[in-house]
Amino acid sequence: MSYLRAEDVLPKEVIETIQQYVSGKSIYIPSREKQDWGSKTDTKQLLHSRNLEIYQKYQSGVSIRDLEAQYYLSDKSLQRIIRNMRASDRTV
Repeated sequence: MSYLRAEDVLPKEVIETIQQYVSGKSIYIPSREKQDWGSKTDTKQLLHSRNLEIYQKYQSGVSIRDLEAQYYLSDKSLQRIIRNMRASDRTV
């Protein structure tokens, strides 16, 4: 992430107003167009597919320990995935 100098993009009055609250510190100004996580890539869909696969394997009898080794995930991560998939399975 690159930084912009406030002096290069903001009017002096705006800078002075901001300095009343934060002076000499870096601040983050969010974009107006809030986008959902994963909306620009296929990562969200890939993770959903992976999680569904994990859930199906778990339902068919594959142990958490075997899933840990296969997916390189912790016991707690796998439990969370299974719990979330089970909950979404009930709502469908």
